[in-house]
Amino acid sequence: MTGKNILVSASILGCDLANIESELKRLEKANVDYVHFDVMDGVFVDNISFGIPVLKSAKTKTYLPFDVHLMITDPENYIAEFARCGADIITFHLEAAKDVKKCIELCKKYGCKAGISIKPNTPASEVFEYLDMIDMVLVMTVEPGFGGQGFLAFTLEKIKEIRQKADELGLDIDIQVDGGITDKTCSGVKKNGANILVAGTYLFKADDMVKAVESLK
Repeated sequence: MTGKNILVSASILGCDLANIESELKRLEKANVDYVHFDVMDGVFVDNISFGIPVLKSAKTKTYLPFDVHLMITDPENYIAEFARCGADIITFHLEAAKDVKKCIELCKKYGCKAGISIKPNTPASEVFEYLDMIDMVLVMTVEPGFGGQGFLAFTLEKIKEIRQKADELGLDIDIQVDGGITDKTCSGVKKNGANILVAGTYLFKADDMVKAVESLK
C-alpha cells in the first residue's frame, strides 16, 4: 500500500546492554537505518529501561540516527532534554500525553521529527486529527513494556486504516510498527502500509544480523 522504502529501526532493548558500543557497531555493519531507543518509566508501562544519560552516551558512539520511543507519563516534561541529548525522532504515546499538540510543538521546536504512538487497543481514528502535524505514527503490534512478545495480528487493520487516511489527506507520513516483527510477520505490516519496522530480539539473536535486516527490507 505504500511506495516508500522499507526502513529498519533496531531496538537496543534487545541488545547486550553491557556492550552497547560494540552492539551499535554491529548495527552499522548490518545496515540498519535507525537505533530505536525504548524509554520506560515503570508507570506508563510495567517495566523500567533506560533514559537520558544512556542516550547521551550512546549518541557519541554511532552515526546512526536515534528514534526515541517515550513510553512514559507526562512526555511533555522530557521532550526538550531528550532532543538536546541526541534524539532525532521523538515518539510519545497518545494515551500518556496531557496535551498532544504541545508535545508535537516541543518536538519540532527542538529540531526533532515528531511521532505519535498508539497501543494495540487504541482505535486508529484517535490519531487522525493529528496526522497533518506529525512525521510518523507508531502502531504498537504488542502491548508496550517488554521485548520478545508475540505479534498481535489484529493490529494490521489499524495500520491499513492510518495509511488510507494519510493517503486520503495527501500526507506522506511514515508508519512505524513495533512488536514481534520478524521475517514471518513483516510481510503483513508492509502490505498494509507500514514502512519503518522496529525489531529487537529478531535482530540481536540472529545468527547473521545482516541477513536478518535484509529479510525485513
